[in-house]
Amino acid sequence: MRGSTTGQPLNATFDLLGRRWALSVIWVLRHGAMPFLEIQAELEGISSSVLTTRLRELREAEVVTVDGAGRYLLTPEGEDLGKALRPLIDWSAAWSERTGGPPAPAGNRQRRRTKR
Repeated sequence: MRGSTTGQPLNATFDLLGRRWALSVIWVLRHGAMPFLEIQAELEGISSSVLTTRLRELREAEVVTVDGAGRYLLTPEGEDLGKALRPLIDWSAAWSERTGGPPAPAGNRQRRRTKR
């Protein structure tokens, strides 16, 4: 798996899931099979080339597959991944509630200007 020079399965998993839109694709497919254009419509803002790449990577990782009608769906591995993510989803919801939400990404924070 790309990004895992140590060969550690957890590092490879974080690499796969840390790619832009990967978790969103898995999230959208949690309710069942969907054609490409429907996935793209659900993920407002994703380009077709990025979606194609993410679906290919998730298929190579055996998290997503394609049925006979050309619809994408989670494999049993993908469904297990969704179950494994549930505690993280629960934690993040509680964390957001306790702290008033996650901090803005570094690129979105306003920088204070200091006078010299």
